[in-house]
Amino acid sequence: MTQSPSRRQVRLLTRDGCAMCVHVGERLAELAAELGFDLSMTDVDAAAAAGDPGLRAEFGDRLPVILLDGREHSYFDIDEPRLRADLSP
Repeated sequence: MTQSPSRRQVRLLTRDGCAMCVHVGERLAELAAELGFDLSMTDVDAAAAAGDPGLRAEFGDRLPVILLDGREHSYFDIDEPRLRADLSP
């Protein structure tokens, strides 16, 4: 997904085989289209295998994790009312 510096950044931390991660990713994609933020997804195990173990070490036991502009926003599920409020101008 294309990223623009003027748009808010939401990053979903996931892992392969995580059904909850898939569900949260699908809902975040819908919200991105509605609310106009950039969405990216990172598999923490793939990142660790590629030489960046930090995300898995920090967040790997409570995935999925949603980061808003690089900061942890919520985990396990979307706190949708809070996300909407935090994304409002």
